[in-house]
Amino acid sequence: MFGISDYPTFVGAVIIFLAIPGPGNLALLTSTAQAGLRGGLVAALGIMAGDQVLMWAAVAGLSALLLASPMLFGVVQWLGALYLAYLGVRMVTAKPGDAPLLDMSSGRFFRQSFFITLLNPKAIVFYMAFFPLFVDSRQPPTTLTFAVMAITIAALTFLYSLVLTVLASRLRSRMQQHPWIGPWLQKLAGVVLVGFGLRLIFQK
Repeated sequence: MFGISDYPTFVGAVIIFLAIPGPGNLALLTSTAQAGLRGGLVAALGIMAGDQVLMWAAVAGLSALLLASPMLFGVVQWLGALYLAYLGVRMVTAKPGDAPLLDMSSGRFFRQSFFITLLNPKAIVFYMAFFPLFVDSRQPPTTLTFAVMAITIAALTFLYSLVLTVLASRLRSRMQQHPWIGPWLQKLAGVVLVGFGLRLIFQK
């Protein structure tokens, strides 16, 4: 189908990939907690943009480059780990009255989620190694092949993000009745981000 070896399996793999807990999910939940449904959806657009960059980079041959140069791949992983840890430390050390780490008015929801996705080793591994496995080797892939895959990934990411942000938004309205919960959840999210970064560092 359109040069994709097994489209249903490809769809299932993308859904599983989205559901695996990671920095992207954390970015969606944090954005929704701070700015409601709109904040979560803006973060979702950032994640989708990051996904598209990684996917088309794989199409352009970046996957072959990374596989041929473990050192370069390691540098990308380190950048991702350091960026996640940096965001986590900022969230943990934030004080009451400080400007929010993710500020809707300045467009940071989109930018933060974009870079979290772009530098997330989980996403890099998926698009640079796993994703090419679904290209049908029996026929040369065309632009249509990759366009269908890109649209599928974008659509599934949006639907998944919409469900997650709607659920998180409903919880947010309840949290507003207990203002002390928000800052503690932000610090918890920061600890989780630092944990992601440290785990990636020590896995090397």
